[in-house]
Amino acid sequence: MKLIHVFILILLAGFIAYSDPYMILEIEPQGKQKKSPVTDTLLTNQDGGGEMLRIEFTKGAAHNHPLFAIWVEDAAGNYIQTLYVSKSIATSIFNYGERNEGTWSNGVVRRPAALPYWAHKRGVKASDGLYMPLPENPVPDAYSGPTPKNNFVLHTRLDHAGPDVYYVLLEVNQPWDWNEYWTNNKYPDDEDYKASSQPAVVYRAVVNKKEISGEVPLELVGHSHYSGKDGSLNEDVSTLTTALEIAGQIVVSIEVE
Repeated sequence: MKLIHVFILILLAGFIAYSDPYMILEIEPQGKQKKSPVTDTLLTNQDGGGEMLRIEFTKGAAHNHPLFAIWVEDAAGNYIQTLYVSKSIATSIFNYGERNEGTWSNGVVRRPAALPYWAHKRGVKASDGLYMPLPENPVPDAYSGPTPKNNFVLHTRLDHAGPDVYYVLLEVNQPWDWNEYWTNNKYPDDEDYKASSQPAVVYRAVVNKKEISGEVPLELVGHSHYSGKDGSLNEDVSTLTTALEIAGQIVVSIEVE
């Protein structure tokens, strides 16, 4: 970079700092501005009677419109409640669910492989035998919403005061993320698998209300059944690649009111 260019950049930075001391301009070697990551704010179950939780999700390198669910279990692993689930899973209505005369429209799509660990833990069987919600019996709006495109912070409440120790879990799945092990012809007769590819992955944190101070990270604990046929959790994640890069960091904390 020529000396005169350096001098101009110094003057520019000084002018910005003087005119607006809260504005930060990061200049890369080629003179491009570095954009700060966007963080969305999500709110669910604000009328709940339990404690307020704050869950922060930072995207990983492979994040690309995944489906996810966040829920709470007691220390024995029993489901307590859902905190947030992607709207398309909460209703089984997808934006590109039906194709008529060359045009896509909203329609019901059954994807048991999407988030099977959450679905089986929730334990609500639909009329077609799947542990996935249907439009006539969806997850209530208070616990669902669109999948954020950006990093996000979820502010949510438990329905009732939680036990002294409980788990917060997050399951995430990104369709059609094949790799060398989870290929598109691995289970050629299983249509549910083909819509999922690498299985959903599950993260978990222990919340101890008497000891929690600050943020507690959610740690990877395994992956779900590849086609959602059951609610098993497989701790072996050695065959997964980009599925492990959907999420960067996930932390939970109790918000003091």
